[in-house]
Amino acid sequence: MNPTPVFGAGPCSIDELEDMLSNPPERLVSALGTIRGDIMILGVAGKMGPTLARMARRASDAAGVARRVIGVSRFSNHEHRTRLESFGVETIVADLLDEQTVSQLPDAENVVYMAGYKFGAAANPSLTWAMNCYLPALIAKRYQNSRIAAFSSGNVYGAVPLDGGGSRETDPPNPVGEYAMSVLGRERIFEHFSQTRGTPMTILRLNYAVELRYGVLIDLALQVARGEPIDVTMGAVNVIWQGEANAMALESLAYATTPPFVINIAGPEVLRTRALGESLGRLLGKRVEFHGSEAGDALLNNGQKAYPLLGYPHVTADQMLTWTADWVQRGGATLQKPTHFHARDGKF
Repeated sequence: MNPTPVFGAGPCSIDELEDMLSNPPERLVSALGTIRGDIMILGVAGKMGPTLARMARRASDAAGVARRVIGVSRFSNHEHRTRLESFGVETIVADLLDEQTVSQLPDAENVVYMAGYKFGAAANPSLTWAMNCYLPALIAKRYQNSRIAAFSSGNVYGAVPLDGGGSRETDPPNPVGEYAMSVLGRERIFEHFSQTRGTPMTILRLNYAVELRYGVLIDLALQVARGEPIDVTMGAVNVIWQGEANAMALESLAYATTPPFVINIAGPEVLRTRALGESLGRLLGKRVEFHGSEAGDALLNNGQKAYPLLGYPHVTADQMLTWTADWVQRGGATLQKPTHFHARDGKF
């Protein structure tokens, strides 16, 4: 039985949204109260990083633990850096592909690895492999004495039948396209250094985190609002509220082992793309058109292994749909970064 949703009305502003996405659950406060040492987030200026870093700061403060929370990125948008610092997160501007720069980063007992390259991978495969395979080697060597939680992707599994419950951690990888192959390469590099240098790690196969400015649901909602037909060829998805994915990723540091502990982070339901479109149509008062035919398989993760360890997701799909429709109706800002979740050829 799924737990009763604990959230009511959705956020009405970016400040309210980011406050919600960074609000740590009590179980994370307890976990970070027992995990000692500073926390460094590499690639902090991406879609999830700012709220994950702020959650780490809030949870540490609530636990009464004096630690540095440090975010590292190129920070091409200076506003991201200023905002993080206003919440008590230290920031470092760095090109992580520069070996000397990496060598000069401060020590940290806990590292959350979020750096990577996806969108544009098909057009720039060499950068894709450098970011997704060479950089993990630099980080694994620099932080061999740390505890590392490394983000990966459910794309490493490849498509699985819609009625099979999603890929499990024991399933063999079957990546399609250079992005997915390079992400599996990232895992293998971390695995190698974990085994050869004894570095405890977790590998987080995420599929898919959503919030109101980015993700599968806002992509679909904007299509519905604009009257654009929805492609249902990728017939199903998993989604998980980003705030809960943030908390699970941070708490996973407590389970880092060698060889790495591999865990899926995903919502509990397999959601049909057509049904999502129809629900958003009702919420937005729009007629929805579809095109394409559902394939018999899709990129789906089974997140059941994580829930006893990292908490069951409390924000339901219905709640996320309601919040997303309300956000669109309010004219809420988006990151203007489509997910391309419907891509079946592995090209992003």
